[in-house]
Amino acid sequence: MTAADNDKPAINNGNPRHIAIIMDGNGRWAQKRLMPRIMGHYAGVKAVRKIVEYCAKQNIEVLSLFAFSSENWRRPQDEVSLLMELFMNTLQSEVDKLDKNNIRLKIIGDKSAFPEKLQGKIATAETQTEHNTGLTLLIAANYGGRWDITQALRKIVADIRSGSIEEQAISEQLISQYLVTAELPEPDLFIRSGGEERISNFLLWQLAYTEFYFTDALWPDFDQDALDKAINSFKGRQRRFGHTGEQVIDNRVL
Repeated sequence: MTAADNDKPAINNGNPRHIAIIMDGNGRWAQKRLMPRIMGHYAGVKAVRKIVEYCAKQNIEVLSLFAFSSENWRRPQDEVSLLMELFMNTLQSEVDKLDKNNIRLKIIGDKSAFPEKLQGKIATAETQTEHNTGLTLLIAANYGGRWDITQALRKIVADIRSGSIEEQAISEQLISQYLVTAELPEPDLFIRSGGEERISNFLLWQLAYTEFYFTDALWPDFDQDALDKAINSFKGRQRRFGHTGEQVIDNRVL
C-alpha cells in the first residue's frame, strides 16, 4: 500500500476504513464500584467484544486496540501478572469466534517480552485467522510508537548494510513499509475513552493525518452508541490532506 492509498478519503458510506482506540478507564471504572482494578479489565473485555462485532457489521476494514503499552510494565506486578493471564485466556476463548466471523487477528508489539506460553498462543491465533477477509483486528500489546519507528529504522539499516536497499531509497513510503502496520491503511479515526486527551505513544507515525475523538466515557461503558457518536463526528469533518476545502468539494483531489 502506498502513501497515496493511505491519503484517500474514507469509504463505506463515509465510515472510517481504520479506527484506532485507546481503551482507557478500566481501573477507574472498577474503583468507582469499590471493586479490584482487574474487574475493570474483565469488564473491558466485554466492551471489546461488542465493539469488534459492531465494527465487523459496519464493514470497517481495520480496528486497532491499544491493549498493553510498553510503559504498562511499570504498573504493580500483581496487576501486570493478572493482565497477562487475562490476555492469554481471552485469546484462547475468543479466537474461534473471530475465525467463525471471518475476522483476522494480528498482534503488534514486542512479543519477545511475553512468557513463552503466551507467545505460542499469539502465534496460533494469528495463524488460525490469517486468511480471513473481513475485519482485521489489530491488538497492540507491549507496543509503543517510538519502539515501532526504532525497529523499522534498525531493519532499514540492516538492509542497507546487506545491499538489499540503497540509502537514497529512504523515504516516508519506505519507512511505512517497515512499520508493524505495513500494508494496512493508516487510521482515519482515533478514539480515546476515559477523559484523557493524549495519544500515549500509540501509532505515532501512523496518526499523522488521523481525526481525533476524545470521550469521558470509561472503556467498560463504551458501547455501540458511543462508537456511533465518534463515527458521526468523523463524518462531519472535512479531511483535506493539505489541499483546500474547495478542491475537496470539487472532487479534484479524490
